[in-house]
Amino acid sequence: MSETAQVSSLPLPPMQYVSLFNEENAKRGRTPRPPPPITDNYSMFGNPYNTDDAVIRPLESQNIRRLYPNNYDHRRELKKLNHSITASFLDLVDICIRNPESEGRATKIDDLTLLFIHMHHLVNEFRPHQARETLRVMLEQQKRQRLEIAERFRRHFDKAWELVQQAVNTIPEPTEGNIKLLIDVERIQPSEGNASNQTSGNGCTEEDRVLCQMIDSL
Repeated sequence: MSETAQVSSLPLPPMQYVSLFNEENAKRGRTPRPPPPITDNYSMFGNPYNTDDAVIRPLESQNIRRLYPNNYDHRRELKKLNHSITASFLDLVDICIRNPESEGRATKIDDLTLLFIHMHHLVNEFRPHQARETLRVMLEQQKRQRLEIAERFRRHFDKAWELVQQAVNTIPEPTEGNIKLLIDVERIQPSEGNASNQTSGNGCTEEDRVLCQMIDSL
């Protein structure tokens, strides 16, 4: 039995436009340009809008009757609207049971529509606050991550410093012979103006001769 083919619930993209956005056209600048920004009125979902309007327009500018005062508490008004919607819905159910053809049914539906519009409006007024809170949470998360990275760097630095100190402590103390050898080696170092290796007549350098004398004296 063949496997069932998966069918997308969304329509396929318009290939006559998608085919234009390939890598070659993008490199040569042949991809279609975006449409110019709208500078005048436009319509969305059948409602007219103006680009100069505020993001959250007042209810009065939309010819909607306000149900709460201008100075209000968002949380309190949302709770009141929620209770009113519940009560209006129960009234609508009662009307539909008793007399579905009555005019009260249409009136109650209009009341519910108005209540939902007000609730949506109050929720939309919370969007700027939600955006600020989202930004604050993102910044706090970035700060916490950077502090954790700095703490890990500090622990690695302390560990490396401890290893260096342990390595330094394992180095033996200099003895008199080592000091004498160091002094003799520094003495035979060539100056900046002379050659690094000067050979004697028998083919030995001065360094080799001094080192051989030191070994013979041990």
